[in-house]
Amino acid sequence: MADTLEFNEIYQEVKGSMNDGRLRLSRQGVIFKNSKTGKVDNIQASELAEGVWRRVALGHGLKLLTKNGHVYKYDGFRESEFDKLSEFFRAHYRLELAEKDLCVKGWNWGTVRFGGQLLSFDIGEQPVFEIPLSNVSQCTTGKNEVTLEFHQNDDAEVSLMEVRFYVPPTQEDGVDPVEAFAQNVLSKADVIQATGDAICIFRELQCLTPRGRYDIRIYPTFLHLHGKTFDYKIPYTTVLRLFLLPHKGQMFFVISLDPPIKQGQTRYHFLILLFSKDEDISLTLNMNEEEVEKRFEGRLTKNMSGSLYEMVSRVMKALVNRKITVPGNFQGHSGAQCITCSYKASSGLLYPLERGFIYVHKPPVHIRFDEISFVNFARGTTTTRSFDFEIETKQGTQYTFSSIEREEYGKLFDFVNAKKLNIKNRGLKEGMKQSYDEYADSDEDQHDAYLERMKEEGKIREENANDSSDGSGEETDESFNPGEEDDDVAEEFDSNASASSSSGDGDSDRDEKKPAKKAKIVKDRKPRKKQPESKKGKDPNAPKRPMSAYMLWLNASREKIKSDHPGISITDLSKKAGELWKAMSKEKKEEWDRKAEDARRDYERAMKEYSVGGRSESSRMERSKKKKKKQEKQMKGKAEKKGTFSKSSSSTKSPAKNSSETFKSKEFVSSDESSSGESKKEDSDDEGAASPARSSEDSASASD
Repeated sequence: MADTLEFNEIYQEVKGSMNDGRLRLSRQGVIFKNSKTGKVDNIQASELAEGVWRRVALGHGLKLLTKNGHVYKYDGFRESEFDKLSEFFRAHYRLELAEKDLCVKGWNWGTVRFGGQLLSFDIGEQPVFEIPLSNVSQCTTGKNEVTLEFHQNDDAEVSLMEVRFYVPPTQEDGVDPVEAFAQNVLSKADVIQATGDAICIFRELQCLTPRGRYDIRIYPTFLHLHGKTFDYKIPYTTVLRLFLLPHKGQMFFVISLDPPIKQGQTRYHFLILLFSKDEDISLTLNMNEEEVEKRFEGRLTKNMSGSLYEMVSRVMKALVNRKITVPGNFQGHSGAQCITCSYKASSGLLYPLERGFIYVHKPPVHIRFDEISFVNFARGTTTTRSFDFEIETKQGTQYTFSSIEREEYGKLFDFVNAKKLNIKNRGLKEGMKQSYDEYADSDEDQHDAYLERMKEEGKIREENANDSSDGSGEETDESFNPGEEDDDVAEEFDSNASASSSSGDGDSDRDEKKPAKKAKIVKDRKPRKKQPESKKGKDPNAPKRPMSAYMLWLNASREKIKSDHPGISITDLSKKAGELWKAMSKEKKEEWDRKAEDARRDYERAMKEYSVGGRSESSRMERSKKKKKKQEKQMKGKAEKKGTFSKSSSSTKSPAKNSSETFKSKEFVSSDESSSGESKKEDSDDEGAASPARSSEDSASASD
């Protein structure tokens, strides 16, 4: 007999919806892990009171009842698995797995039986339907009538909203059967009623999701958010996880909810509060010390003081009875425990945790390591200074966190590698296989990181209070100087080089040489722009190249294709033509090949005639055009030489008067004028008509 039984694709019925997950039965008890939320239900073997096997809509189901009245339903079993389960229950839990079928007579009268958390409507000994009383949101009574209203479920396509029971009057004196029915329902129903005073109230807290400022009233069983426009009541049973995330001088306190809170069609799966680290508060609980000690067992005291975020997180941890998740050992390039990035259209922060990733704040995303299929580091789409971090889950959902600075790559890659996550395109290497327990809660850890952090902060606070005159605070401030980093960056990209090095004449000479190089580069590029002119000058009288067989056929068939397919686009027409040409027979293609061959022969004949007569005419026209251009250049050269001669003579007499140009060193002048002289010399060589007197003037100006 096996010590454990495991079942995949089992569905747990919770508030009208079927949650997919994995079920494991062992000697210690029953464990079910929700695939969507990662929530784990653990039922100890000693708590099991009854097991029922019955036929349901999804095949066969298992209903487990505990000694404290809780009911758990699991569907999706096959009929052949009954013997295996029955034997396992008998051997390890000492329970008989009873077979009970539902009544399908279709009668609407019977008896109502209350047992634990269930309302069962029976006909004879067989149940017709069962209602978990935790699903009831409201119970109202009328004359001989009780109405039950239920919580709406977003995951279910169809939700049952209301059921009415007719309760016949009885002859018993002093007992109203309608009131007795309603009291039995309300004693187990999940009806949120603000009875009595709140344990404590936090005023005007800044809330990012849902946005606004809210008063948070802490009640024994639920949390009440009271804003100017909306109110939300959040039962503690809907809280999945708590996160405390630091960022510079602020703290994010994130509460994960399932099911989410609703406002119209909007669903909020996360409640995000933003605190300043410097904000302190003194808190007094609305309970006496004995009640505080009895209920919270030392986790809270009647009078507490400290940072506002610490007080809120401490109270929530005690009431919800869940650990607070904080960032682990990850540190980014800047020393922060998060990475600045963008998700969808908004910018936010990605926190690598010990067992997952969380992104805040719009929209908030929490991804557990055990649901990740692989991650990928992709090149940024807009710039090479950033990269994208992609995560794909086992369900096929993809999350892309973009615009991450390139400096964060090494830290993030090392973190992913250390957590043994599968990296795309690298494969799952040896020793990289994930070692997560399939049935472990994603929040479980060997130590409480939040508790350790609170202890460390308490020690630091005590040291600062005892030794206020010590300069340790100033030293920590001096260790990070943003001004120095800004100066380094400005110096690297500073265009004014004389500000950093202006002591020597050699430096100034080097600075002055730089514009000369730029001028040369510009002059070298000029002839490249003129190159296309020769390409543009095509002879319009030259014969046109012959078309291929396909193009000849397409020109002949284009109108026919258009008439056969009215309204066809150009791209679709070309596709259709390609398909028709491909499907054409060899004989028809040969006909168009012959036409193409005839066209090629005609082209060759025309080219021979053109080369004898037409090309000589075109060459004469080209020569005349070149002559005109050379004459224009010659006239421009004369005008420029007169201007340079007058300028050089005036500069020898009074160099300080030349206000239009900045001072140029000898190297700049000689290189500039020599290059101009060379270009002029080339022009004179091309013309073949430059006078010796003019060339002597050129050499004189270059030597000056």
